Formats: sequence, structure tokens, C-alpha cells
Amino acid sequence: MIKWSTLLLSLLLSTTVLAETPQQRGLAIATAADTADNGWGDSSATMVMTLRNRQGDTTQRKIRNRQLEVKGDGDKSLTIFDSPNDVKGTAFLSHTHATRADDQWLYLPALKRVKRIASNNKSGPFMGSEFAYEDITSQELAKYTYSWLKDEIYDGRESHVIERIPTYKHSGYTKQIVWIDTTMLQPLKIDFYDRKGALLKTLTSHEYQQYKEKFWRPGRMEMVNHNNGKSTTLSWTDYKFGNGFSKRDFDKNSLKRIR
Repeated sequence: MIKWSTLLLSLLLSTTVLAETPQQRGLAIATAADTADNGWGDSSATMVMTLRNRQGDTTQRKIRNRQLEVKGDGDKSLTIFDSPNDVKGTAFLSHTHATRADDQWLYLPALKRVKRIASNNKSGPFMGSEFAYEDITSQELAKYTYSWLKDEIYDGRESHVIERIPTYKHSGYTKQIVWIDTTMLQPLKIDFYDRKGALLKTLTSHEYQQYKEKFWRPGRMEMVNHNNGKSTTLSWTDYKFGNGFSKRDFDKNSLKRIR
């Protein structure tokens, strides 16, 4: 039996060969990557976020993450901070949209208040990390325009290198350069360029594992800020799929029910 991932890769190669322009080829690669990750339903995972300053001092936060796949729109996600005490109970809810601004809320337990994140403020740092609010939402296909740049070996793996330009007018980036593994169809590296066109940050993803014989997820993600010398590491464990989550688990009122 031919595995779906193998068939998809063959279709990708056929499509990219026939594509006449870098834009068509870039879109074909991005579409194949998006299609390969469809159908997971819902997931949960635990995460340790390690903040590292220029001097190498570190602070750790323990986090739970839940996600719900939404057909015809962007995914929903809920991030819950369990430690340390100064952020315990803080929760972040995101409703990603393909072609319009995402809806995002932050629950602050000390104030017992839900704060809406303004659509023009998603380039700001998420909970003091080097990840921006727009970095931690699902990367919907229609959020960018695409162009293929080249194919090359990155970190010992064959990769497509594409440029994607945000279509969202309030994005903190002018462009992103993405290295996509040709087998997993998952990003290995992303360079983020700021609004002046200068390299701002680099994200690398490591220790991928496959779940349900289809879906690839990283075990570790490293975001390095080239301007301030700070970095953030996300270490993921306990991925689970098919938790039975519903849209009610990701509505605004769910933030006040967090335990």
C-alpha cells in the first residue's frame, strides 16, 4: 500500500515541475504542506517555555496547550500557564482566521479579567518571550503569498526554500524565508524580517515525531532574536490527539473556567 505522505509528495513533485513561475511553485509547495497536515481533529500537549537573556540566564514556564481544527477557517488554540506563580492561571485563547484578523484574548487571573488583544498589536512579544502573538497561531495558507527560491540541503535534510509575504496589513514582518523538509512537509527553519526588511529572528524546529502515521510535530523549537540577543525554547511532550474537544472548549467564556 502506498502511504498518503508518499503519494502527496509525488503529486507535489509533479505539480512543481509543471509550475511555470516561482510564485506558482511556492504556492504548490505551501498547499501540499497544508494538505498534508489536515484531518488531525484536536490535540493537546504539555510544554516547557525557557526564556534566555543575552547573558544566558534562564527562566522556565510550564504550559498546557490545546488545539481544535476548524474546517473552512483557521484553528482554535488555548494556552494555559501552570507555573511559575507569577503567571499561574494565565490563559491565552486564539481563533485564527484565514483571510481576516485573528481573534485573541488573554485571561489575567490576578485581575479576573479577560483582555482582548488588539488586531494591530499581534507583533508584540507573547508573555515576555521572543515569540510574537502572530507566531503562535496556526499558519493558514491564505495568510501569505508565496514564491519558491531554491531547493537545498539544510541540517542534512533536503528542503524547499520559499519566501512568504504576509497579506495581513498589521503583521510585524515584511517577509519570512522558510525551509520546508521535502519528506515531512514541515518547516525546519524560518527567518523573520522586520518592517524595515532586516533579519529580526530565526526559528528552528527539531526532534520531529510522527503521530497517527501522518502528522509530524516538533519536540523542540528555538526562537533567536538577532537584535537583542535573547532566545526562547519551547520543549513539547505528551502530544495527544482525539481528546473530544468541542468549540465550547475554545469560546471566550472558557477562559474563566480554566483549572
